[in-house]
Amino acid sequence: MAKKKVLILNGPNLNLLGKRQPEIYGKLTLAQIEQKVRMLARELGIEIEFRQSNSEGELVTWIQEAANKFGAIVINPAAYTHTSLAMRDAVSALGIPTVEIHISNIHQREPFRHHSFIAEVAVGQIAGFGVDSYLLGLRAAAELIQE
Repeated sequence: MAKKKVLILNGPNLNLLGKRQPEIYGKLTLAQIEQKVRMLARELGIEIEFRQSNSEGELVTWIQEAANKFGAIVINPAAYTHTSLAMRDAVSALGIPTVEIHISNIHQREPFRHHSFIAEVAVGQIAGFGVDSYLLGLRAAAELIQE
């Protein structure tokens, strides 16, 4: 069953979507994004778990536990993208495909946001498509687990 299941992880401050800098991140809340992702998952015949944490340690634990339960991970690491070697190492050790996503184009933002530790170990990165980054990420993960 794990092969048809995708873990979608959301990092710090994404619980503030809809309120935090809507000119960058849009007006949808994380719950509204989750609804859109769940609709696409049903269409694709994929089961998902959608989680958010502000805690780096909790995210690392979820990544580590994913190997036995999921066929792929879609992750929006948020600020941990640029700082977390622990998350990078967990993804690297995992052995299942991971797709990194971002609502904004991190490469068009402040220079400190241009580097991603996660991209170094992910299958790919999708950034700058707003909420559609989640949908594109799920589509990519679905393709990867079909292979």
